[in-house]
Amino acid sequence: MAENIRDTVILGSGCAGLTAAIYAARANLKPLLLEGHEPGGQLSITTLVENFPGWPEGIQGPELIENMRKQASRFGAEFRLGHLATADLTKHPFALNLGHETIHARTLIIASGASARWLGLPSEQALIGHGVSSCATCDGFFFSGKEIAVIGGGDSAMEEALFLTRFATKVTLIHRREHFRASRIMLDRAIAHPKIAFLTNAVITEVLGVEKKEVTGVRVLDTVTSVESELGVSGLFLGIGHIPNASMFAGQLDLDEDGYIKTHNFVFTRVPGVFACGDVQDRRYRQAITAAGTGCMAALEVEKYLEEHGH
Repeated sequence: MAENIRDTVILGSGCAGLTAAIYAARANLKPLLLEGHEPGGQLSITTLVENFPGWPEGIQGPELIENMRKQASRFGAEFRLGHLATADLTKHPFALNLGHETIHARTLIIASGASARWLGLPSEQALIGHGVSSCATCDGFFFSGKEIAVIGGGDSAMEEALFLTRFATKVTLIHRREHFRASRIMLDRAIAHPKIAFLTNAVITEVLGVEKKEVTGVRVLDTVTSVESELGVSGLFLGIGHIPNASMFAGQLDLDEDGYIKTHNFVFTRVPGVFACGDVQDRRYRQAITAAGTGCMAALEVEKYLEEHGH
C-alpha cells in the first residue's frame, strides 16, 4: 500500500481548497484535490466578484475559480472528479473511500464548503446569480436604490435584511410563519428599521423574471387565506442558512450544533493531520478571501506536520 499513500488530499475545489492546493503544490507535496459535489464551490454560481483583492474592476466568479485552478495545476496539483463517501480517520494513513476506490493519505485538508439552503423552485434556481443570492455581503451592492426581498425568520435573515438596508430603498422580509426564530434583539432592530417591511404567513411559489434573466418580482402565497399575490422586487436574498458539507465526519471530528467542523488555532481539528478550512468550518464570515486565507493556513500546517513526522 505504501506506494499509493498520498502526502496530502484536499476535499473541495472552492477558494479554500484551491488555495490550499496552490500552497501544497508549491511545497512539492503533489496534492490530490477531489472536486466534490459542487466543483468550484459557491463562486462557480456567482457572477461579478468585486471584493476580491487585486481585481479593481471585479472578476466573474467562475473565471476567478478557473484562474486558481490553473495556478494550482501549474505547480503540480492533481485534480480528480468525485466526492468522499466515507472516511476512516482513526488510523494512519487515513482511508478515504470514494465509492469506487479507496485513497490513503498522510494528511487531509477538508475544504468541502457549505451549501446554501434554497427553496428548490425551478425559477429560483434559474435566477441564481441574476438577482437571486444567498450572500448579502457579496451581492448587496448591486441593488443600490432598488427594492428587494429577504426570505427567513432567524438571525441570519435579520442580519441580511439589516445589511441590505445600506443599499436598497426597501427590504421586505418574507417569513412562512407569524412568529420568528430570531433573537429578540435582532428582531427588534429589524422591526425598528424604517426600510424593512414584514410579510408573514407567506411562502414564495415562484420567482418572476426568468425570461428576462433578471428578478422582476416574486409570487407569494398567503398560508392563511390561500390567496396569491405578486410583489415587485429586483432581488431575492435567501436568509435560511447554510448546510456545511461535513456530515461524513460525524463521530470522527467535533461538529457544532449546525454541523460545522470545530477547529482550534484556525484550522486544526481534533485529529492530528486533519485540517479544515473555508466555509465548512467558518459560519461567521463566509467570504472568498477568508476561505482562501484559511486554505493557505491549512496547507502550511500540512507542510509542517509532514516535516515533523519525517515525510
